[in-house]
Amino acid sequence: MAFVRTGVDGARAIARRLARRRAGPAPLRPAAPAALLEVAREGPVPLDGARPAPGAPLRVAVVVPPFRRGSGGHSTIANLLRGLEARGHACSVWVEDDEGRHAGDADVGALFREFFGPLAGPVRLGFDGWSGADVAVATGWQTVHRVLRLRGVAARAYLVQDHEPEFYGTSAERTWAQETYRLGLHCICASPWLAGLVRDRYGASASSFDLGVDHDTYAPGTGARRDDLVVAYARAVTPRRAVPLVLLAMEELARRRPRVEISLFGESVPIVTRFAHTHAGVLEPRALADLYRRATVGVVLSMTNPSLVPTEMLACGLPVVDVASDAMTATFGADGAIELAAFDPLAIAGAVERLLDDPALRAERSRRGAELVASRSWPAAAGQVEAGLRAALEGGA
Repeated sequence: MAFVRTGVDGARAIARRLARRRAGPAPLRPAAPAALLEVAREGPVPLDGARPAPGAPLRVAVVVPPFRRGSGGHSTIANLLRGLEARGHACSVWVEDDEGRHAGDADVGALFREFFGPLAGPVRLGFDGWSGADVAVATGWQTVHRVLRLRGVAARAYLVQDHEPEFYGTSAERTWAQETYRLGLHCICASPWLAGLVRDRYGASASSFDLGVDHDTYAPGTGARRDDLVVAYARAVTPRRAVPLVLLAMEELARRRPRVEISLFGESVPIVTRFAHTHAGVLEPRALADLYRRATVGVVLSMTNPSLVPTEMLACGLPVVDVASDAMTATFGADGAIELAAFDPLAIAGAVERLLDDPALRAERSRRGAELVASRSWPAAAGQVEAGLRAALEGGA
């Protein structure tokens, strides 16, 4: 989930922009992982760490790409690490910064904790001080080759939150992302659908976990819910959320139902549309949960793996419309907690209309949603990830 850049972070960003303007255009920095060439030239470092005893606490080293405030992927990683630490494991975070994003950050650990919450273990920029781990974990395609080059490791795993080749058009990055699933790491995937995809398409060993929900933040409210407010996730910088399709569907809904209020959220700057709407912007979690508790219907489209947004909406009692992609159908069922619609603006607008017109259907979707999310928590997700780490130690069994 994205957050507003405020306070010290916002001032730092402004200062950097001003400095770049004074210095002129910055040099281009192609996004090629430095360790990719090392693996191509020398191959992976053989696994040479001592294997922990069965059931013993693990030393887990997680390699992450550079981050910014509001990164949903890093937030998920932090939530999982807190759950692993609570289960007795010693976790560390190592930032592989091929972009040079954190060159001016004196304490990258403090920044990571400011953005994503507390962790007991260290957060380090680069690999000075690396001393090995029971399991080294890659967390994005850009980090896989570095994990393959780390020494003193008993096993390697790959935390896969989405099918990352689909983030790119035809490109070197797309091809490299595809290749990472074939490099022998056990994949711990953020849904059974995603685990099946990497097994079937790439021949990888894979297990899965369910994305958690922060039930302290995302929960049903006691106030009255409106019957004329549709909230739609419109983070346009994330193409897999199909925001152009969202906007067409909302345009059609506004034509059919001019009295319905449409609120767009997820983008810091207003989006130009051909229909009247309110711009909610990028909200902190508690403000976002308040919006979900007031709204009548939520709209979020997931073209690849499901995001955190649908289940967080459901946890607040908000009925959800999403697209009937392979991932959504496999994860939630064709007639489950979420109202799924064809990849068509009229179909999506029609699904929203059905929920607006039928209080009984809204109540049924809310009931099923509450049942679905009741067992989804970050401690439960951490337990599933722990099972994946132990599978990696057993050779991906």
